[in-house]
Amino acid sequence: MSGPRALPPVAGSMLAGIYEHRLLSTTQLHALYTPAAQARWARQVLALLERRGFVDRIRSPRRLSLWFLTDAGADAVEAGGAPVEFRRRVTSREQAEGPLKKHTIAVNQVGVEFVRAARERGDECGPDSWRNEVAHPISQARGRRPAELVIADALLTYLETSSDGALALHQRFIELDRGTRTTEQLAGKITRYARLRHYAPPASGENTPEPLWRSYYRAWPHLLIVLADQSRETMRQRVQRTLALQASDPAGRVGQVPVWFVALDDLAAHGPFAPIFLSSQQPEQRVDWLGQPRPQEHQNDGLH
Repeated sequence: MSGPRALPPVAGSMLAGIYEHRLLSTTQLHALYTPAAQARWARQVLALLERRGFVDRIRSPRRLSLWFLTDAGADAVEAGGAPVEFRRRVTSREQAEGPLKKHTIAVNQVGVEFVRAARERGDECGPDSWRNEVAHPISQARGRRPAELVIADALLTYLETSSDGALALHQRFIELDRGTRTTEQLAGKITRYARLRHYAPPASGENTPEPLWRSYYRAWPHLLIVLADQSRETMRQRVQRTLALQASDPAGRVGQVPVWFVALDDLAAHGPFAPIFLSSQQPEQRVDWLGQPRPQEHQNDGLH
């Protein structure tokens, strides 16, 4: 990517972002990498990358370009030493146009909204602050039977700076729900996170086994379920039924996990620090994503 016709520096960042997040729209790439410039600059950079053969695109129904890496683009990222987790999964055109397209773009939009909030508040959350499809085992492999996994759509990390300079690290497992699975399946996924919270591989000797998640996280990442592509009434009913099923699940004996619900449209309109979240621990009160009540300025928003 160097030489007499070198690409602008932001092009490498965009390539690394698409590598990490698989599929991003022009609007998302502009928000993440060129927010201080006009949107046409992002389009120009992407056009340069496309001409070099590093990226390809498909068109969404609204004629919005959705970008994915080619093999040459993935090679460029891996050869350039970009600070990404190397997970060689080049998205084909068929995959980009397939049923996971809306799901991937929506998951990445959640990350974009937290990046925007961090910029406004002076916190730390950037394009590499969420990882897509993070898997953890919740059982041991037995013979030919592989370990059972719980796979989060994303893991988000957000570093908050308070007015006195103190730092607080927040992490969230992100689950996107577009209403494509049954309510029972969604409640079952929450139970799988509860199993992860308590799952501990057998310890050797007399040592008491530690829950596996403590090997990866300073504190347990709460679960954030983001609802999209459904009517507001459908989302409200889905949340209520999911909580009822999850509370009555016999597998609940392993313990519960804190769960937060939000509509993607509300998150995009108001950001994560608005009182638009419903918590399984405080279902009667609207709170922000950290559980703090805020001025009730969004009376018509939220999942109540």
